[in-house]
Amino acid sequence: MGFVQTKFGGKLDPKWWVMVSVGVGSLLGAIDMSVVNLSLPIIRHDLGSSVAMVQWVVSIYLLVICGLLLAFGRLGDLYGYKRLYIFGFVVFTAASALCGMAWSVPLLIAFRALQAVGAAALHTCGPAILTSNFPSQQRGQVLGVQSFTVYFGFMAGPVLGGWLTDHFGWRAIFYINVPVGLAALVLSSYFIPRRDPNKQGEPFDVSGAALFTAAMVALLIGLNQGYDRGWTSPLILALLAATVLLLLWFVLFERRLQHPLVDLKLFRDRVFSMSVASAVLNYISWYSTLFLLPFYLIQGRGLSPSHAGLLFTMQPAAMTLAAPISGTLSDRIGTRRPAMFGMAILGTGMFLLSRVRPDSSLAHIAAILALCGLGTGSFIAPNSSALLGSAPKDRQGIASGIMATARYVGMILGVGIAGAIFTTILSRHTSMALFEGVKAGFFAASLAAFLGCLTSAVRKEVRPGGTPVQAESLAAVPGANEGS
Repeated sequence: MGFVQTKFGGKLDPKWWVMVSVGVGSLLGAIDMSVVNLSLPIIRHDLGSSVAMVQWVVSIYLLVICGLLLAFGRLGDLYGYKRLYIFGFVVFTAASALCGMAWSVPLLIAFRALQAVGAAALHTCGPAILTSNFPSQQRGQVLGVQSFTVYFGFMAGPVLGGWLTDHFGWRAIFYINVPVGLAALVLSSYFIPRRDPNKQGEPFDVSGAALFTAAMVALLIGLNQGYDRGWTSPLILALLAATVLLLLWFVLFERRLQHPLVDLKLFRDRVFSMSVASAVLNYISWYSTLFLLPFYLIQGRGLSPSHAGLLFTMQPAAMTLAAPISGTLSDRIGTRRPAMFGMAILGTGMFLLSRVRPDSSLAHIAAILALCGLGTGSFIAPNSSALLGSAPKDRQGIASGIMATARYVGMILGVGIAGAIFTTILSRHTSMALFEGVKAGFFAASLAAFLGCLTSAVRKEVRPGGTPVQAESLAAVPGANEGS
């Protein structure tokens, strides 16, 4: 595909249209993760459901996505990223329309599960498409731009959801996806080049995909219900034990296969394995904030949800600004130092949050949240660049799936760990138990971030432009260096 003539007379490199196509998918996925939560009380009242039932509108979305990420990553390697990405948009857009038409909560939950199938394909294939169409010298830059769209979606989701619900009703938060999804489908169909998939005739590992999905379902249900049922209840302990056993079974099963779902040899590379570990620790730390801060601001300080929501925007706003800058910088100086810097800043911010008092000024809290956002935004793009750059060309899909799985597992663990610490201290029933529980949770989050700084430091440096092996892998993709 040659350069595209614009109406202004200039020429636009087609790989940036690829970025636009993937960016829209990233934006839709991020908005859809955060846009629904604010409308749950309205949905519950309108459809006449219980709180416990309506919570599954959000929970089922996370369950399905987390369970399918690795499977879709492997399918992308086998059958082509564009084909699966287009499939994701078709399913996501159709399911969004069905969600808007749902006349009961069980139906809405079922349609949300279908919507998550499409979202999983978009989350998995997006980074793989970018690394296949951009030269390695721009990998950090383009992943930084993608991170910008994700964080902007997280920031805009609650605001957009509240506005749509107030003016058009809760169904509008799903219907809005339909025209945007159709536009993105046209862009993706036209501008994303079709690459030949792996032609070695490797089979898809159905048994491995089923084992991993079962493990993720057990983990997510255990962590999701642990807060309500108690972390030492027999059901929760059984679910967490089942998670460990299923994951061990999965690893042993994968090691025996010639063509496994996950090529475990990827983890022999220190850059890859430490980048995955760092990503999990980053999201553990970041998502602890999303769980703990509402208790501090609303229940502890008496703020209204809208006032607290404004404070929440400080973190994704700083992430939105930092991500593209850090990604571009990592292309010039390497990925290790920006990733270490980001995790160190995040750890410092979380430690400062663990020192807040019941009477700390809101401006002080907003500044700390911006600092946390600066750290997370500075970390993500360099770490993603190192992770994807260390995987060979024919494993970009599964590498993207592992990266996305690390993100969701980190999110769930962050809520689970913070919830366990908070509820344990809250059970003391003292006057300051709420504030002490929040502070202890933030301190644990700071330890996770500082540990992530260490895992980023011990990996090898990824030179700007990639190692000779990485550069060769990207050069093997037709047109990968076009226009660079």
